Amino acid sequence: MSVYRFQRDGAEWSQEEWRALDRAMHRWVRVHGGSERLAATAAWASLADGDGDAALPLTGGDRYAMPPLALDDIASLRAGPLVVSDPATETRPFVLDAANRFYLWRNYQQEREAATLIRARRADAAPASTTAQSIEADLEVLFHGDRSAELDAQRNAVRGVVDRRLFVLTGGPGTGKTTTVLRMLLMLERRAPRPLSIRIAAPTGKAAQRLVQALRQGKHDLRNHPSAPLPEAWLPLLDAIPDADALTVHRLLDYEPWRNAFRRGRHDPVAADVVVIDEASMIDLAMLRALLGAVKPDATLILVGDADQLTSVATGSVLMDIVAALESDRGGDLVRLDHSFRAQRHLVALNEAVRAGNSAAVADAIAAAPGAIGMREVESAAQLAERLARWSQDLAASGDLRPTLPTVDSNRAISTGQSTADAHTQAVRAALATLAQRQLLCALREGPFGSLAADTVIERALRKAWRIGANTEWYAGRAIIVTRNDYSARLFNGDVGICLADSDGRLRVWFEAPGSHGAVRGFAPNTLPLHEGAFAITIHKSQGSEYDRAAVLLPPDSENRILSRQLLYTAVSRARHGVELWATPAALETALRRPIARQGGLRDRLGSEG
Repeated sequence: MSVYRFQRDGAEWSQEEWRALDRAMHRWVRVHGGSERLAATAAWASLADGDGDAALPLTGGDRYAMPPLALDDIASLRAGPLVVSDPATETRPFVLDAANRFYLWRNYQQEREAATLIRARRADAAPASTTAQSIEADLEVLFHGDRSAELDAQRNAVRGVVDRRLFVLTGGPGTGKTTTVLRMLLMLERRAPRPLSIRIAAPTGKAAQRLVQALRQGKHDLRNHPSAPLPEAWLPLLDAIPDADALTVHRLLDYEPWRNAFRRGRHDPVAADVVVIDEASMIDLAMLRALLGAVKPDATLILVGDADQLTSVATGSVLMDIVAALESDRGGDLVRLDHSFRAQRHLVALNEAVRAGNSAAVADAIAAAPGAIGMREVESAAQLAERLARWSQDLAASGDLRPTLPTVDSNRAISTGQSTADAHTQAVRAALATLAQRQLLCALREGPFGSLAADTVIERALRKAWRIGANTEWYAGRAIIVTRNDYSARLFNGDVGICLADSDGRLRVWFEAPGSHGAVRGFAPNTLPLHEGAFAITIHKSQGSEYDRAAVLLPPDSENRILSRQLLYTAVSRARHGVELWATPAALETALRRPIARQGGLRDRLGSEG
């Protein structure tokens, strides 16, 4: 009988920061003949990949405890059999580029191919196919003759998209990105020799749905402008812009979950002449590479988003890197919208102060609008409980979250001439709208200051206020957020629903219908994809959404690695009318002075042939 003894490699357990996956990487390298230095470097690179970095800088970085390597040590890594240099001439597990960035092969390949495809698209921009005079005449129509300075950047975007294969539009909340995209599409249609096929998508279902709703509103505003509505000749072009379906990027690329890959690619591209991707800050490196490969080379790809928001959950900070590269290049294929048209100037001041990391300006913004911006110090569990109790009381007092259905609405329907079904739909829509009025956003998901714990506390308080038994799982007024895509049901990660009775008195969970004009869909609770409570959600989950009022909960530990300027900016910019900061001054200060700086070479590669 054989006896096997498995012993831990001491070096493999030398770093507490390493995860199980990182230690497995260390073991793999050693088993395959790599040196201890390479094994440790690969483990650190695995950890960096888990944190969203595309590469690990070997000559210095402040994100990890790995000491910088001397040039001789880097040279010895470069000469190893498991490492290939940049540009890579063969496939090996690791790549070490000329800037001494250490890559897992997958990240290197995706980054280099994405950069190559972006450079090709930029180089393929053709001289304007029509005269500048003709373009300016169309701009006068599209902007209703308004030549105010606040619209200069929007006009530059609409002017600049002509004959481009890639165009990037970035800007903060309220700067008119969607309206500008609509006019860009009309300009492209106006100049096309044949009707254009246009596809519009966003990374999440919620963001895609909001994009379609915004486009629909924008089309209405152009058609019904009070002083200079769009001329009759333009209306067929306006009608051709899609606003009936909310596509996720996964649906656009025909994601096949059974093989974890997209069907669309170079040999089977997306059938579109123009592809618009909104909320592009949420796109990771792998998705960017897939998107670039799936959009036809002669099609126009328009990336839209706020480059100052949170980067993707997965690898890379692609929109941030692309914007930085294009801004330094000044090639005319990037426009940044800076002017906010929102009436709430106090929130604009706060957003700008957070975006700049200016602590004094943040304090000034809070002091200038005490009714709209609040700072509530939350350092202990007791202080958090107090804040959650007040938040829950306000939610419980909202009658729209628990309308009486269908009896009251049936009586009202009779008196107003509405059908019972119409009255029921209006009540459900009102409940969904109420959910969007107030939202608690948490930096963390787990732990006592995380969204899961906060949602549990809020639900417990609502059950008590609404006299619902503790063991009752589903009840009228319960809010949930979908956490996994269900393509058959057309429910997507980030979709928010509310539990209410249907016209027969059965509890169902209601969502806005994708691409609909106010329609709602109800699902039996046991048919829903994976979900969790939505009274408190993470800031990451809130991307692509807006709320009338938001509360932002930061962890009290000022050294928590989750804290960043982009995280805080994303959170406060979700609010349309008011925001509360539940944080300690130290945590707030840490977030303001700590910008996310993910490691990788995409920005450099966009300016080179490497």
